[in-house]
Amino acid sequence: MSIETFPAAQRRMLDRYRVDAESRFVDVPVVNGQAHVLVSGDGPPVVMVNGIGTPGAMWAPLMAHISGFTLHAIDLPGYGLTDTTPPMANDYRATAESFLEQTLDGLGLERAMFVANSLGSLWTMWLAIDHPHRVAAMVHVGCPALILGTSAPLPMRILSVPMLSTVMMKLQPPSRRQVEQLSKMVRQHPLVPELAALLLATERLPRFESTFLATLHALVRLRGPRPNMILTADQLAGVTQPTQLIWGRDDPMGSPLIGEQAARILPDGELHIVEGGHTPWLTDTKTIGSIAGIFLNKHRSALE
Repeated sequence: MSIETFPAAQRRMLDRYRVDAESRFVDVPVVNGQAHVLVSGDGPPVVMVNGIGTPGAMWAPLMAHISGFTLHAIDLPGYGLTDTTPPMANDYRATAESFLEQTLDGLGLERAMFVANSLGSLWTMWLAIDHPHRVAAMVHVGCPALILGTSAPLPMRILSVPMLSTVMMKLQPPSRRQVEQLSKMVRQHPLVPELAALLLATERLPRFESTFLATLHALVRLRGPRPNMILTADQLAGVTQPTQLIWGRDDPMGSPLIGEQAARILPDGELHIVEGGHTPWLTDTKTIGSIAGIFLNKHRSALE
């Protein structure tokens, strides 16, 4: 079987879940290019921000189960059709926030609700803390990256070390087997064929590896998270937006106990524990779509 191009793999993923989405490109000066956004549905705006190394189309299963909103699923820089720039990780938090703000501006959105996962959750939390007027409410599906001192699994921390990462990437180049190992690491195995093909096509994009490794280096070290990147209890206590946490029972990035702690700290937080690993919408899409949909509808008046 031949390896699919990214656009073909993206289209097949959307078709599998019957998501009618159009591609939009908006200028984003912080990455010296454009951001690619999949836009689907009609209603108040919801922006969907995925985790490290994964494109916006990975949200397709959940997009199919959230109605009554205009969904905007973003490819993060280097992970899909969004451009990137080599020094992006030099001032990582500022760059992440600028990217989201400029993407919102390009979409004509002054304010939106967000659905996010992992690295996307970290970026969204930063935006909510530093630019609260842009974020009306948040749904975080899976453990947000580095929340309350959580970290990445050991294989990802090894990749944060420049000399070791070179060896590791040569030993495990992008392949179907490598994607399968990744799915096992995040405890979302097996993946449907369309998603496995999409992830492999993403990893084969020209700037994927450099962006991925630079991001890991900016966020974590071999022994754990970089202190200045951690979402601390004090930061969570300052989040003013309604926040829903949907946590996979088997999430390797952080146990549901971390979710319980975070929900207690957040001034307007709620926690739902569901089956699955770090991307639980792939395991129990209908349940998560229902939980998130109720929350988004409850807070849609903040956008009307």
